This record gives sequence, structure tokens and C-alpha cells, in this order.
Amino acid sequence: MKQSSRPLAVAIMGPTASGKTAAALAIAERIPAEIISVDSALVYRGMDIGTAKPTREELAAVPHHLIDIIDPLESYSVAQFRDATLRLVDEIVARGKLPLLVGGTMLYYKGLQDGLDDLPGADPALRVALEQEAAQRGWPALHARLAQLDPATAARLKPNDAQRIQRALEIIELSGRPMSELLAKREKSELPFELLSLALEPSDRAVLHERIARRFDIMLENDALIREVEGLRARGDLDPGLPSMRCVGYRQVWEYLDGKIDYAQMRETGIIATRQLAKRQLTWLRAMPERTVIDCLAPDATAQILDQCMQKLQ
Repeated sequence: MKQSSRPLAVAIMGPTASGKTAAALAIAERIPAEIISVDSALVYRGMDIGTAKPTREELAAVPHHLIDIIDPLESYSVAQFRDATLRLVDEIVARGKLPLLVGGTMLYYKGLQDGLDDLPGADPALRVALEQEAAQRGWPALHARLAQLDPATAARLKPNDAQRIQRALEIIELSGRPMSELLAKREKSELPFELLSLALEPSDRAVLHERIARRFDIMLENDALIREVEGLRARGDLDPGLPSMRCVGYRQVWEYLDGKIDYAQMRETGIIATRQLAKRQLTWLRAMPERTVIDCLAPDATAQILDQCMQKLQ
């Protein structure tokens, strides 16, 4: 690999269904590489269908990291991801290979590049209190309260974004200061490696939406996703409030199995939720000026990524 003051790592980012995994596997066929998953859903064991986890053959073809590392009952933080990625990049480079950071969890990329903050840790009792209040008044009411206490944070959250509204109110209660203020004071730390950020983004959003619908339908074929969620429910220790079960697709199938929605509604809301996820991912990407944009719908998208990598390695 190219000798420089800092080793090279390549990030292949993009919204869901943009072809990130396929592109990374194609690159790894040409350049000795290992893949570090940047996906908050792929960390969970036993969640394969709804997360579009790489197949056994794909996992065997190229070394993968940060996949199937925790139980769905557990949680995985940005701090854990950052610590693991810094270690893995160092180890992969030492093996003479190119680290490929592949995935669409944009918060992980941001945490990796900007460093960690000094936000207070979680308070289980306070979270229960906020959940109880939300059950009585609704999350939009808590969002309205957040808008009074921390307008900057509330402005970027949807009124029903329960997890983030809860966290923002928790931080205010524990620190006495708004999260936006604490994040603004965070010092950006330089990575020990050079990160080439490549973003697979669609030139036509409608085509991406078609891909999303087609992929969700494939997950539902032969009731594969439904059987997977049934198996998770049968454990008896999981509930729809867990981060793992709030993943797109799993939440909708859980509601279907609870009898709250019918099959058609489950399919429709699952596709809509996935499209909304893609929209949020693209919003994150637009706020990253250092990225190189590649049209994920272009027939030579993978060739463009390979060319970018080769230029950096020469």
C-alpha cells in the first residue's frame, strides 16, 4: 500500500439499497481489503433477513468485522463503534490490506470523524419516567417541551422521534444544559488514518424507492422476515422498545404479529419507513462536504469507486 504520513482507509457510504455491499465486495476482488461494517443493525446476531446482512458466501469471500457481535437484547454505542474501528483499521493496515468502511449508519461516521463528546450517560430511571410521560401525553408533546429547552436540537428531530427526543431531554435533565450547546463545544480530533469518503447517492430518487420496495418484497418472500421476527419474539426476552427491534422492518412485522396492522399495511409501512431512512441518510450525507459523490444508479459506479481507490493508493 501507498506509504504516507497516515495510512488510507476508504468509506463507502450511501442510503439503504444504494449498492454499498456489492461495490465493496467488487473492490475487494481487485484490492486486498477487509470490510468494517458501519451499520447499527448488522451488529445483532439472529437478525439476518431484515438487515440485508451479507450472505455466508459474501462473508467468506472477504473478511468482515463488526457483524454478529452482540445479542439483540444488548445495545451498541457510537463510542464502542469508534474504539473498535480505530483498532481494526490499525490491525488491517498492519496486515497490508485496505480497510473498507461500509454502511449507512451516518451517526457512526460522524462519531468516528468528529470524536466523542462529554454527554452524560444514560439514566434508566429517568428514561422510564420519560417513557411513562410519553405514554400519557405523546412524543409530540415532549418534542414541544424540547423545542422550548433546546430549539436547535428540536428543529432537527421529528415530533415522533422517540429515541432522540428522550435522549435530548435526558441530557438536559442530567447536565442542566442543552445537547446542542454541549455538542458545539466538542473538540474535533484528527483520525490516525486518512479517510477517503465515497458516497453512493441516486441521481433519481424514484429509482432508489423502487429498489427499496423490491428489496423489502424479497425479504417478505416465503414469509422469511416474518419467520425471523417470530423466532425473535419466541425468545420471550425481547420487546418492541429495544433498539434492535426498532430497526426498520422488524418494528412493522412485530406490529403485524401483534395484530395491530394487517399484511398489506405492514408491507406499506415497512417500505415507507425504509424510504424515510434513506431520506435521513441522504440528509446526513449532504452535510459532509468532504465526500466524493458517485451516482449509485450509474452502470460504472463500482468502476468509479475503484478508480478513486487506485488513485489514492498509487
